[in-house]
Amino acid sequence: MSNHGLLLLFGISWAESGKKTMRRDRGAVAAQWAAKLREHTARLTGQRALQVEGKLVRMVGLTLEAVGVRAAVGDRCAVSVGSQRFIEAEVVGFAGDRLYLMPTGRPDGLQPGARVIPQGQGADVPVGVELLGRVLDGSGRPIDDLGPLRASTRASLAGFSVNPLARQPIDEPLDVGVRAINSLLTVGKGQRVGLFAPAGVGKSVLLGMIARYTGADVIVVGLVGERGREVKEFIEHNLGQEGMARSVVVATPADLPPLMRVHGAATATAIAEYFRDQGKDVLLLMDSLTRYCQAQREIALTIGEPPATRGFPPSVFARLPQLVERAGPGSHGHGSITAIYTVLCEGEDADDPIAEAARAILDGHIVLSRRLAESGHFPAIDIEASISRVMHQVTAEPQLQAARNFRQSFHLVESNRDLVNVGAYRSGTNPELDRALSRHPLLQAFLRQGMHEDVPLQLSVEQLQACLQV
Repeated sequence: MSNHGLLLLFGISWAESGKKTMRRDRGAVAAQWAAKLREHTARLTGQRALQVEGKLVRMVGLTLEAVGVRAAVGDRCAVSVGSQRFIEAEVVGFAGDRLYLMPTGRPDGLQPGARVIPQGQGADVPVGVELLGRVLDGSGRPIDDLGPLRASTRASLAGFSVNPLARQPIDEPLDVGVRAINSLLTVGKGQRVGLFAPAGVGKSVLLGMIARYTGADVIVVGLVGERGREVKEFIEHNLGQEGMARSVVVATPADLPPLMRVHGAATATAIAEYFRDQGKDVLLLMDSLTRYCQAQREIALTIGEPPATRGFPPSVFARLPQLVERAGPGSHGHGSITAIYTVLCEGEDADDPIAEAARAILDGHIVLSRRLAESGHFPAIDIEASISRVMHQVTAEPQLQAARNFRQSFHLVESNRDLVNVGAYRSGTNPELDRALSRHPLLQAFLRQGMHEDVPLQLSVEQLQACLQV
């Protein structure tokens, strides 16, 4: 081939190659433009709202006031502390264009004008079988140094109410392992009981006994507003390894902000609700309902709600039944939440507003007596002042009759104690009192029980009937 032919052939090949390269370049450019077009179209047609930040303008006590931000009551917000750190706060109220927020942690380092960024969601906590044996704070975060939680399911702190007509009836007893309660104050599955007690009479020990020896499938313990020292003591000494293996402990000590203490009660209840909906019989132990109400009072007063009854605002008495009503039997096909709420009484006076409100909405009350505790009588249960409102629904007639005979005999001796002690009563004057006095030591021994002694339900009933045969 001549040189001219080679040049012509090379030119044709080069031209074809250039055309292919240009086509490839145009294809790549077109693909890039198509991708950008899709991206901008998605931005323009998306429904995502702009995130409007506000700023902190005032702080009084633990209440934060923010302007320029919109959020609903119960929503979470992040408040900047410095350039890289944030603290979490929750909207608890509003007035005009101002939002009132309460921090869930310590507000150290906050400054005027700090950024307030809405998070757009209410509080929720992890739930699942992975929580068994763990200790959590009020936000559902583990504090036991056993590693992170692997639970993938979350539940709202607000919970939900069960239609009262859909609830199962309370018709089955729950064994709590305490002889006096099993036989004379029988607790039903789904019952809500108040444990009324002054400080230092063995309330925590009794709760630990119930947690260790109960027949419930799952135990949820809410330690709300108690001393930090008591948390570890309750877990190690009262609950023990046997009780902890099937328990979830939610601890919000007294040094935490009031919102976190309120969340502690709600978190424990939300976890109990999850297990109930899985068909489990749950025992919810909350210590204490009084500290929960006091934390709610702090929140209400700091946002300007006026006090009503003995310094408690009306919202406290509205929130109390909202929390308690979440416990109880579930709907058909679900399990139950048997709840025991401790109520702190000042001395022997149970006529404070929280105690009275609790008595009205609970299904029974167990009263602990300082007089019995000081005499070495443990558990210091005052049988005459205690009652279970569902006992007649979950026990047979022979046990009910034995319990009535026990109470009558016990009351007869107690009401004549002063006459007997001063020697003013002569034997033979009242045959019923003589008989009651003869078996009173057995009745007192029946009511006593060691903290490491487990007395099942059936054995408790048998021992009750045996001590009345004298």
